[in-house]
Amino acid sequence: MKRLIEDASRYLMNTYSRYPLLLVKGRGTRVYDYDGKEYLDFVGGIAVNVLGHCHPRVVVAIQKQAQRLIHVSNLYHIEPQIRLARLIVENSFADRVFFCNSGAEANEAAIKLARRYGKDHFGEERYWIITAYNSFHGRTMATITATGQEKVRKGFEPLLPGFKYVPFDDIDALKDALDEKTCAVMLEPIQGEGGVRLPSQEYFKEVRSLCDETGTLLILDEVQTGMGRTGRLFACEHYGIEPDIMTLAKGLGGGVPIGAMLAREDVAASFTPGTHASTFGGNPLVCQAALATIETLLEDDRYILRECERLGEYLINRLYKLQEEFSGIIVDIRGKGLMVGLELTRECQPIVRAAMERGLLINCTAGTTLRFTPPLTITEKDIDRALDILADIFWRLS
Repeated sequence: MKRLIEDASRYLMNTYSRYPLLLVKGRGTRVYDYDGKEYLDFVGGIAVNVLGHCHPRVVVAIQKQAQRLIHVSNLYHIEPQIRLARLIVENSFADRVFFCNSGAEANEAAIKLARRYGKDHFGEERYWIITAYNSFHGRTMATITATGQEKVRKGFEPLLPGFKYVPFDDIDALKDALDEKTCAVMLEPIQGEGGVRLPSQEYFKEVRSLCDETGTLLILDEVQTGMGRTGRLFACEHYGIEPDIMTLAKGLGGGVPIGAMLAREDVAASFTPGTHASTFGGNPLVCQAALATIETLLEDDRYILRECERLGEYLINRLYKLQEEFSGIIVDIRGKGLMVGLELTRECQPIVRAAMERGLLINCTAGTTLRFTPPLTITEKDIDRALDILADIFWRLS
């Protein structure tokens, strides 16, 4: 293991602050390192492993497809891709789907489609997109420009023109920023990388109404919140609204890399052959894995999603009890379903490391917020164990 980690430092680009941990196996909510030590995983690949590690249905789907056909070009029809598109459309607002490989690519596609639609319907000057401060939309040039965090954009100037930012959950600021040059508003239903920030319940209804009044497209970035993470298939269901464009990735493939950009028919019509493409997007292998993932989420009257909502409430209630005991450390608790943030009075990386030493993997975001994004298949026992570990760490800090 030491040699492999040394090789990582020598041969890989230094784009991640990696922990000195080499994981080699995963089953359900557990992962195992090179020495066989077990860890309870509350990171879930950063909201990716919605069904846990190596879910049997996903594994079998990949195995069977790999024996038949791994990749062909989108110059031809692909059966698993067609079936996946139909399944997504039948369970969403959308009429059309474009497949790619990641959340950043899905958001890049959404930005391109919104600009193309704006020009098609309103003229050449209709290309501006409004996003929110503290947002995160990806690492491509367009998506870092869309991201409302200076630290993400710094050093990559000049950025793509045509973006402006407003405070999240501030409808008046959005009204002031929106004008005849605005083609779209792009928002996360919950700001994940921004510290698990939720809007007021009425915010998105007001945003939807404003977009309808002005002919502005509403793009929802559900890369992290989609695929059951909040207890609904899509987080926008909590707010009772539908977007014009939606992006998905992370949990969509149950662990394999796949992204998707969804749109209404009239909006999707602005993409024609040659306007956008992706060599690997929607290939047979990843689509078969995504089919298995979504079918599992939807079966038994969406049992896993209902359990996600229940277990999310259980987790948040346990965290409130923890806050009563450690009020000097815990500032706030935010979340929906199994996307929960625990804001602390201090930098949380040392707590992440202490938890890892005790067999719990958890993530730090926005500097002082512990983010819980475990598999949707966790149990109350898993939650109790995780919070017992955190309680022990907080007790030593207090």
